[in-house]
Amino acid sequence: MAAPKKGRRQSAPGKPGRSLVFILIALVALTGGMFLSGHTTPRLGIDLAGGTSITLEAKNEPGQKNAINPANMNTAVDIINNRVNGLGVSEAEVQTQGDKNIIVNIPKGSNEKQAREQVGTTAQLYFRPVITQAPGQPTPEPSTSPSSGTDKEKDKDKATDKATDKATDKAGSPSSTPTSQGRAVSEALKADPTPSASDKAKDKGGKKDETPKPDPATAKLQEQFTKLDCTDKKARAEAGRGIKPSDPTIACGKSPDGKTWDKFILAPAELNGKDVDDAKAAIRQETGAWVVNMEFTKGGSKKFSQTTSKLSQQQPPQNQFAIVLDGEVASAPSVNTTLSANAEISGNFNQESAKDLANILSYGALPLTFHEQSVTTVSPALGGEQLKAGLIAGAIGLALVIIYLVAYYRGLSLIAIASLLVSAALTYTIMTLLGPTIKFALNLPAVCGAIVAIGITADSFIVFFERVRDEIREGRTLRPAVERGWPRARRTILVSDFVSFLAAAVLFVVTVGKVQGFAFTLGLTTLLDVVVVFFFTKPLMTLMARKKFFASGHKWSGLDPERLGAKPPLRRSRRTAPPAGPVDPKEA
Repeated sequence: MAAPKKGRRQSAPGKPGRSLVFILIALVALTGGMFLSGHTTPRLGIDLAGGTSITLEAKNEPGQKNAINPANMNTAVDIINNRVNGLGVSEAEVQTQGDKNIIVNIPKGSNEKQAREQVGTTAQLYFRPVITQAPGQPTPEPSTSPSSGTDKEKDKDKATDKATDKATDKAGSPSSTPTSQGRAVSEALKADPTPSASDKAKDKGGKKDETPKPDPATAKLQEQFTKLDCTDKKARAEAGRGIKPSDPTIACGKSPDGKTWDKFILAPAELNGKDVDDAKAAIRQETGAWVVNMEFTKGGSKKFSQTTSKLSQQQPPQNQFAIVLDGEVASAPSVNTTLSANAEISGNFNQESAKDLANILSYGALPLTFHEQSVTTVSPALGGEQLKAGLIAGAIGLALVIIYLVAYYRGLSLIAIASLLVSAALTYTIMTLLGPTIKFALNLPAVCGAIVAIGITADSFIVFFERVRDEIREGRTLRPAVERGWPRARRTILVSDFVSFLAAAVLFVVTVGKVQGFAFTLGLTTLLDVVVVFFFTKPLMTLMARKKFFASGHKWSGLDPERLGAKPPLRRSRRTAPPAGPVDPKEA
């Protein structure tokens, strides 16, 4: 028996129903996840939902005339971006503009107010020993009789190491809780007794009631401290402005209750933000309280050890070190023992305040000083108009594609339209879920990417349909034509989509800001195009080829052999042997 001739292998039809069920399950799962997450619409970016745009202008540090350069500006952009993203703000766009400006765009829907506060605090971070601490109001001039000193001395005699039953002159209740911004724990930063405006260093015998002579604060600094009113926003901003890290200064900081202000005289800086390697907010397992854990660099550990060694030998409030950012005291924990590489700051923290302090410590060191040059708010109404215009453009593009498909492919257009709807549903649900998961925000360029994707997806259907039509023109019936045309169409579709995806990937890597939204959407829809064509369009076409309307080549099916100029059907038949010789019809 002769072996069959090797011919072109025809791809098996497979089981198209399984692929369609797979797509259906995926759609149901994504839709269910969307409703379970509570997010039923994609998260919108600043140009569609509105938001705030902040322009920061760089200023040279005192004594550094050439600090504004591309390297420092790029470093500042990275740190500000990390600082904003550390708060969970999505699609916050941070980029340079010109030589000395940085633009920060913060979309609505995120913690805009908190992010703006963090972006505005752009000076360097310093650790300064505390010399004096007092309530934030201006200190009144001493005009009372000397007997007040006697009363204070009596109060001192009653004070204990545990700071119990002690009250300040301005508070009627006992102040056994620490009034510093934070206090360290775990063999490190212990709770400190309450410092007050009238605190004066004293020796063990309590012989002196005067301010000790070795006070680093100058007379001018003391005068500024006395007049400083930390309840005034302008006064807080001006306090310590232009002071070098190597000089003592005055500063304001929030009290532990977060409602009032304290003022400080601070010694020269011992460390800066670059000495901090990492800081994280965490919950202390023993107490359930929020704390901030700090880790220092190798050089920072050595300096921190030397600083805490000196501070631990001082009396309150001079055993505290202030964490100063942009001239404001973010925290002022006390030190009772020498520390080195790690430290834990505790106090009256909640989750938000602990994370704020951790962000300040982690991302606080900037090489330049910045101030807000302008703040522009994009209203949601304007964003809504832009979104409406984008949706109208998308609807017009989709309508034109559908009109073309119906006019040219007739019945086949039903398969194409169904595939477009499936692709749109997958794109919508995935974009909606990406909002809460990876903080993806849909901006106007991303909408443009989705509109372009309509053409890319329709192009894949056209390639497949034309391959099938080519097979019908060769004289094959519809079912073999679908299976023979699919391998060729598949290769073309994969190559085309690979080129589109590669372009989107390169665009995403080399660009910044909103252009990345266009690239991301284009790449996502290109991948979904492959999924839809393989798992929906091809199986649906296989099923439709079994229907009489398409298989018989109805004139409205888009597969009419006459309209396509098809050859006669290819049929196999036995070859008949020619007659042995000429036959004369006239012979009987």
